[in-house]
Amino acid sequence: MFQKILIANRGEIALRVLRACKELGIQTVVVHSTADADAMHVRLADESVCIGPPPSRDSYLNIHQIVAACEITGADAVHPGYGFLSENAKFADILAAHNITFIGPTGDHIRIMGDKIEAKRTAKRLGIPVVPGSDGAVSDEKDAKRIAAEIGYPVIIKASAGGGGRGMKVARTEDDLIEALQTASKEAGAAFGDDAVYIEKYLEKPRHIELQVFGDGFGKGVHFGERDCSLQRRHQKVWEEANSPALNADQRARIGGICAKAVADLGYSGAGTIEFLYEDGEFYFIEMNTRLQVEHPVTEAITGIDLVHEQIRVASGAGLSVRQEDIKFNGHAIECRINAEDARTFTPSPGTITHFHTPGGLGIRVDSGVYSGYRIPPYYDSLIGKLIVHGRNRVECMMRLRRALDEFVVDGIKTTLPLFRDLVGNPDIANGDYDIHWLEKYLAKEG
Repeated sequence: MFQKILIANRGEIALRVLRACKELGIQTVVVHSTADADAMHVRLADESVCIGPPPSRDSYLNIHQIVAACEITGADAVHPGYGFLSENAKFADILAAHNITFIGPTGDHIRIMGDKIEAKRTAKRLGIPVVPGSDGAVSDEKDAKRIAAEIGYPVIIKASAGGGGRGMKVARTEDDLIEALQTASKEAGAAFGDDAVYIEKYLEKPRHIELQVFGDGFGKGVHFGERDCSLQRRHQKVWEEANSPALNADQRARIGGICAKAVADLGYSGAGTIEFLYEDGEFYFIEMNTRLQVEHPVTEAITGIDLVHEQIRVASGAGLSVRQEDIKFNGHAIECRINAEDARTFTPSPGTITHFHTPGGLGIRVDSGVYSGYRIPPYYDSLIGKLIVHGRNRVECMMRLRRALDEFVVDGIKTTLPLFRDLVGNPDIANGDYDIHWLEKYLAKEG
């Protein structure tokens, strides 16, 4: 097992990883920018190192400073959390060259899954169902028209190198196609430095369902069930739940088995999430995230297994602590992402939190790194906390969530709490009857 882990992140995820390390008896080092000097994870870590000024490029994305912090403190492993350098193959390679363990997959696996076209090819080879579309990047307008005609309209054009909705355009007719192709390619080049795009069949009312998987790096793989992440705004997840209201046990076992076998055959090491669009009983691969997800706590709630502990075990060479038959699903869990944003306009709301009170009671978990008097800096992601609620079934979970949201108090800034208080009382949400377009339609109607 590791002696000292450096946590190369900030906010709630840095605190989450720090807690796991402490439970395992591992010394912790955190890095921070000057803007985060008073952050909770900095206060609680065994050691901290300031690695630069507020801009991420000068601090949390500065590989050389992070490696230097490892060498200064004697850290023998790095946990990247999510975001920042968590899916940076170069970072994983550099750490390996310095005999520092990257708590995640190999640089090669990060590269494969970071390229959306190569990821789709790999998924298809591993037996994962994929969306009909181009086998690779679209070469020209003639090629695009041919592929779109073969798979049928509507189609969606996506950036090969990116995500988060950038470089993504829908074409419903051939007349729309060329403009969508040019716009998507231009956006992809500006956002990711790579203007390559590919085409897929556009699904009208799909759900977004993802499978939590783990590999031990030696040919074994397991799945921890699925999460439903269909409530999204601009392709960003807002509300996640496990298990999905849309799946039954047989569907879960079938797609879970496919994904567990795929990571085993790939020789994958650590945590990963295989994401799908799901419509009319069929799964269609979107991408694989080669890191811990923001929404991992809902999986922990229904399985009782600490996924960060598993990441550390696997990275240390100890292997997985569970077999597939050991993983049982208990009840239902929902996570709400609490952001420092206006609940209607989603305008960021940095500033000082004058009062912070979290809900409690059976089945309630709050992952947050903020506190009363903490000043939220304007430089980073607006996520300030996650409310995770667990119940014996979805009905109990929803009732508990309603109560927890009523107890949650954050004063001094605007937050998205009012949005969740509205959603928990909506009949469609109560019935689990929603798709990836539901929230944006709801917000447009309410606005």
